[in-house]
Amino acid sequence: MAAFAPATLSGDAAAWRGASLCSVTQFTEQGLDLVLRRAEELRLMDRGAARARRAGAVLANVFYEPSTRTSCSFQAAMLRLGGSVICVAESTSSAKKGETLEDTARSLGCYADVVVLRHPEAGAAARAAGALPPGLPLLNAGDGVGEHPTQAVLDLYTLCRELSPAGAPALPPRACLKGKTVVLVGDLKHGRTVHSLA
Repeated sequence: MAAFAPATLSGDAAAWRGASLCSVTQFTEQGLDLVLRRAEELRLMDRGAARARRAGAVLANVFYEPSTRTSCSFQAAMLRLGGSVICVAESTSSAKKGETLEDTARSLGCYADVVVLRHPEAGAAARAAGALPPGLPLLNAGDGVGEHPTQAVLDLYTLCRELSPAGAPALPPRACLKGKTVVLVGDLKHGRTVHSLA
């Protein structure tokens, strides 16, 4: 089987349909601007209008590692968009009986419209995304010491909102970070969020 190659996430929103997010390296600068603008639009959107956006959609929230904030943030986001959530923990999944990550992904592809994966192995997100049916996206919610691209995008969005003039929409990353020094602290060797944000 050929290695899975995640799509480039450019400024063309139509090209994102069905694309998985495994690594921050998939983003072009225009793609990153696009996702941050969409995040700002959703933040400002009326709750009722937001809830209708994904009515009927199902998210599979698959966590092979303990998590509170990341797991709940994906669940809350899908519920606020009008969808529903299937939660899968490694401790209660067929992984306990020897099912491979790829087999789990293929099975979930029959039930869900999008899969969120947290896994202790670097590269697991790309492996699982490659096993999903074409057009069914996977979002990497942290893969070992590899990456945590969704957290990095949230961190960048927060930086841009905080560094933009009060009351103004978040500036694009290049504009908000121009002339700024960002310090990354913590376990720089093993910290997947730092790897993605850097």
